Amino acid sequence: MKKQIPQLNATLVKRQIPQIRRDIQDWKKAVKQATSATEPKQFLLQELYSDITNDALLTSQLNNRNEQTISAGFEMINPDGKINEKATATLNAIHCLRDIAAHILNSEWYGCSLIELFTDENNIQRVTLIDRSHIVPDTGMFFPNISNTNSIAYREVPEYGSYLLEFNSEHLGMLNKAVNHILFKKFAQSCWSELCEIYGIPPRYIKTNTQDQNMLDRAENMMRDVGAAAWFIIDTTEEFQFAQGVNTDGDVYANLIKLCNNETSLLVSGAIIGQDTEHGNRSKEQVSVSILDRLIESDKRMVESYMNAIVLPAFRKTGWMPNGAEIFRFSTTENTEKLWNIVKELLPHKEVDNKWLEEKFGVPVSDKYLSAPETDRQISALYSENRLITAEAEPGSLDFFE
Repeated sequence: MKKQIPQLNATLVKRQIPQIRRDIQDWKKAVKQATSATEPKQFLLQELYSDITNDALLTSQLNNRNEQTISAGFEMINPDGKINEKATATLNAIHCLRDIAAHILNSEWYGCSLIELFTDENNIQRVTLIDRSHIVPDTGMFFPNISNTNSIAYREVPEYGSYLLEFNSEHLGMLNKAVNHILFKKFAQSCWSELCEIYGIPPRYIKTNTQDQNMLDRAENMMRDVGAAAWFIIDTTEEFQFAQGVNTDGDVYANLIKLCNNETSLLVSGAIIGQDTEHGNRSKEQVSVSILDRLIESDKRMVESYMNAIVLPAFRKTGWMPNGAEIFRFSTTENTEKLWNIVKELLPHKEVDNKWLEEKFGVPVSDKYLSAPETDRQISALYSENRLITAEAEPGSLDFFE
């Protein structure tokens, strides 16, 4: 196997991501920069994506959807439609295959994925993701340092298509539709936490002579230092009172957070699964899960397309796999419960192969041997049934005086 080290990733100049509070204005600015007609760049938008993916619900929803595709079984198919076990084992032995599948899936959410294949010092196949904030898929440019304009046309380098692979969704990414919901959710959580700090503590105010600077300073210090003290001293000309306290428990924030969570779930899973406990029921959850299953099937078809069009040709060019005409396909999953019900209906009327039953359901089976009296009863019943059928088919053929 030819040894290869990362080329583009080695030239990348990393920068500190600003840890600031982001708002809708930042999002609009990032989208405007990414869709610029003259000099589009992605670093503001990708930094925003990195920030919102810290949301627990969004992370859970994405992992739940992606992992079902990454963990699914696959097989290599010959041109004649038969499974090639050797090619399947060779592909399965590639250490970074699951990582590549994850990058393919994430390209739909982040807009693109540019990966670089290499082998480490132990001759193990590895993959590294080029920082998305340094690339512009619209122009095919890679910026080693986003602080200047020096760039590399990565689609024109010799490694493109072999060690350098691109998965481009040709849009800004599905995460762009989740940004506003996550930002509103963060805002609501922040406001709710501030409400928790002051809830139950009534506002205080003091009436004093604001024209006297000494009395004003003394009143200000007293209001600051009184804290939880049960006593304080004021002048006879001053008046201290409590104002009306907070009379809400944060329902408005809870409703906004719930709305944002529901919108995020609809975006990722196509339905609200296992969250609406107030109005949830089994039939609703089953429909929601079936919607998610269809989305997962779509993800699998996308991964198959990229694997056959981009990844497998690259593996054969780099020597990670031998040349061949096999194609990648996810293994089909069967509904064993439904299949077993069909088998149970067939067993009284048809013979079912024992070996097939063991392979399909994993239960050792053998033929049932009947005792002699039981066998005689079954033969007698079968004989009577045959005679009756004959009599119905040929009237008068059955002699009742035998």
